[in-house]
Amino acid sequence: MDLLRFITCGSVDDGKSTLIGRLLFDSKSILADQLEAIERASKSRNAGEVDLALLTDGLRSEREQGITIDVAYRYFQTPKRKFIIVDAPGHIQYTRNMVTGASNCQLAIVLIDARNGVVEQTRRHSLIASMLGIPHLVVAINKMDLVGYSQDVFSNICIQYNELARKLNVDNVTYIPISALNGDNVVDKSTHMPWYEGPALLEFLETVELDHDENLTDARFPVQYVIRPQTAELHDYRGYAGKITSGIFRKGDAVTVLPSGETSTIDAIELYQTHLEEAFAPMSVVLHLADDVDISRGNLIVRSDSRPVVSQNIEALLCWMDTKELKIGSKYTLQHGTFRTRCVVRDIVYQLNVNTYEETEGVESLKLNDIARVVLKTAQPVSFDPYHQNRVNGGAILIDETSNVTVGALMLQKEAE
Repeated sequence: MDLLRFITCGSVDDGKSTLIGRLLFDSKSILADQLEAIERASKSRNAGEVDLALLTDGLRSEREQGITIDVAYRYFQTPKRKFIIVDAPGHIQYTRNMVTGASNCQLAIVLIDARNGVVEQTRRHSLIASMLGIPHLVVAINKMDLVGYSQDVFSNICIQYNELARKLNVDNVTYIPISALNGDNVVDKSTHMPWYEGPALLEFLETVELDHDENLTDARFPVQYVIRPQTAELHDYRGYAGKITSGIFRKGDAVTVLPSGETSTIDAIELYQTHLEEAFAPMSVVLHLADDVDISRGNLIVRSDSRPVVSQNIEALLCWMDTKELKIGSKYTLQHGTFRTRCVVRDIVYQLNVNTYEETEGVESLKLNDIARVVLKTAQPVSFDPYHQNRVNGGAILIDETSNVTVGALMLQKEAE
């Protein structure tokens, strides 16, 4: 049974937490004690019915204010598929949380209030979803019960969002009219919208094709640990442990170790003391090479016939996640997979306006939640793929050197001039 990670995002009060609660409730994925707890909490808030949003809004401040602040994760499964749900905050000041939650998702559900249509956070979250390269996008037009289940309202919002998707070069968009509060088109098809002929949301989530989302072309293996036992029996054992982030490795493949550029061939692939002829993403294995090569944690083993970019000058899209401003000349630690190096912000090429998608040049600093294209100079060469080609090997983060806090999410684009 395969696994789908998806995120719900959108503006404040569009119904993200209620939608997740409805999915869990109607698919019978709530334990009895959980249901009793939210029933008690709903009564204490004088809610007429069970408040399904309480299933995900776990922080006290979230329940008091009726909003989502932190990213919440929920797990459930149906007979067809397992799911990890990420509930992202809707407020602008928590946009960085949305970036964190969406980074590993294969699908995004963008909720839109049928009464309001496309708003600023719709644009912001759609931009981030497209930047992060999320393969599948579902636009769930919620609260259809409050607009009389009108087909015209639904069609007009689809037209609005189509224009937005065109600007973002997003092709794979599915539109579903729903009422999360009443359960229309969430788990079961609604009788209130006979004009809608598509699937209910859960049916779509169960059947969306995921096989083509994994990059099996560019073989990448970041070394996490070098295994070198100091015993007489295993004196000649030298293995490199890690997780294949993309592609396929086979015994006998010619490989290159980056950034050094040294070459060898794969002598063996080991998994739980069993030797394999091949291994592929996302398997965690131990590779053995035919030659004694100087390899340490942070090095990248790749197939020699599909090498990534290796450079100290990198152009990247950046989502700034710190209250302290980023300025040209600021220094940070860049972490790319298991590899770390110091870097300096050489230039801010432009800042992206999340409402109009216009590019503003001449910017010298970035504030919290700003999105920009920047140029970085690193102390050591970084081995990366363009993000649109390989999400895992094209993603990185910036870390503040004094506080050790993650301050920026990077989507590496190309070698800078």
